[in-house]
Amino acid sequence: MTAREAQAELADEFAIFDNWMDRYQYIIDMGKQLPTFPESLKSDDTKIQGCQSNVWIHDHLEDGRLHFDATSDAAIVSGLIAVLLRIYNDRPPSEIQATPPDFLGELGLDKHLSPTRSNGLHAMLDRIYAVAKQAA
Repeated sequence: MTAREAQAELADEFAIFDNWMDRYQYIIDMGKQLPTFPESLKSDDTKIQGCQSNVWIHDHLEDGRLHFDATSDAAIVSGLIAVLLRIYNDRPPSEIQATPPDFLGELGLDKHLSPTRSNGLHAMLDRIYAVAKQAA
């Protein structure tokens, strides 16, 4: 599955829900499924600046694909991380760079997140794109 296909699949899943409270709960539930993030990876280098909550993203390139591990101390932000990882994790850097975050509009996240959460989401996206650019 490509990153664009992952975005389309996610949009289809979100279309099932009639209201934003259910969508928020779905995002939170996705965040609960994140793998455990090792405490040893929580450092200034992996911490994302610009997020209201604490967020750490660790990356490494393996077999030409970028792998991201990430966590947050906030439930909704952990869910947003899960959304990002579903789209961008384990993909070649060139595919990440070629995949704009169309899902923000398709899912309605651009309209339904608070300004601080939106800023944090964009800070996480900026890190993912910067890592992909550097790895390319």
